[in-house]
Amino acid sequence: MFWSVEHRTFCVKAYFENGRSIVRVQRAFRLRFNIAPRGRIPDRNCILSWVNAFETSGNVSTIRRGPQNSVITPENVERVRVAIQQSPRRSIRKQSQVLGISRRSMHRIIKEHLHMHPYKMVVVQELKPRDYEARQIASENILAALPRDAVVFFSDEAHFHLSGCVNKQNMRYWSETNPRELHQRPLHSDRVTVWCALSKNGIIGPYFFEENDRAVSVNSARYLTMIQEFFLHALDEMGVDEDVWFQQDGATAHTARRVMEFLRGRFPGRLISLRGDLDWPARSPDLAPCDFFLWGYLKSKVYNDRPRTIEDLKNNIRANIAEIPVEMLGRVHENFRKRLDQCIQSEGAHMPDTLFKTK
Repeated sequence: MFWSVEHRTFCVKAYFENGRSIVRVQRAFRLRFNIAPRGRIPDRNCILSWVNAFETSGNVSTIRRGPQNSVITPENVERVRVAIQQSPRRSIRKQSQVLGISRRSMHRIIKEHLHMHPYKMVVVQELKPRDYEARQIASENILAALPRDAVVFFSDEAHFHLSGCVNKQNMRYWSETNPRELHQRPLHSDRVTVWCALSKNGIIGPYFFEENDRAVSVNSARYLTMIQEFFLHALDEMGVDEDVWFQQDGATAHTARRVMEFLRGRFPGRLISLRGDLDWPARSPDLAPCDFFLWGYLKSKVYNDRPRTIEDLKNNIRANIAEIPVEMLGRVHENFRKRLDQCIQSEGAHMPDTLFKTK
């Protein structure tokens, strides 16, 4: 984090005015510069280094002794370019070890000098000719009918394989242009089938579709039972206002006659689905919060400790869902509306800039 001269001067002055108390300096800094409760502020080491620099030299810059030799030379920039062209999937950590250049310098060379970006693999479905107009119309209708302050539960299922499916968040491909990289995985491995419903107020789930401790396919009977016995009970426990909206995709299990009749009765006028009150377009994971956020986020977390059993994997899923902050869910909800607007602007096309580029 770069701290300006104003930041440093304020901290040194506050340090002496507050009896050399680091905590009081940090509180004063937060108030002076209007920093949010969880926003970044100078830590103890930073403040003490600025005080020491002031007492030693009369200024607030950290004292640097001896000449500063930069490793960011034309020769090293070219070395990094060649190394990335040869191994674009190699991580920055490994690249820095191979080349003998610090990770910080590697990041600066890649971003500031080579102008490369880390792209992540995203699975999208090929759009059919009629899908473009359908996606555009659906996006327009949802934005027009859905109040900005509405509570919407976006629902979906996903498979988590014990072998560890493609880690869509951590898989990176460094390049100046988007490679549209694909990835293959084994066809069969032990897995769990997880259902969740995400809203800006919180997440309901996970619910695991299983019988006798084995994952089972999702059919209309199992789906309806889950809605009635799990989702609605959890919704009542959350104490959410009655006028909530419910979204689901057009999977056959979701849109069976009995299921749709029940959902229309429970969410009258507030069902977003194929053949719902507001139509949900087919082949549109780039618009669904569970697809563009939740599943990728979870798959970047649950395999970190290499779960060995299905129960370990399930426990990791539960724990990581519980740790997702409400503030993050609020940003996801806003991003959903932005994606609808971008879908309209692109006349129903997928959104490669949003989906593939990470920063």
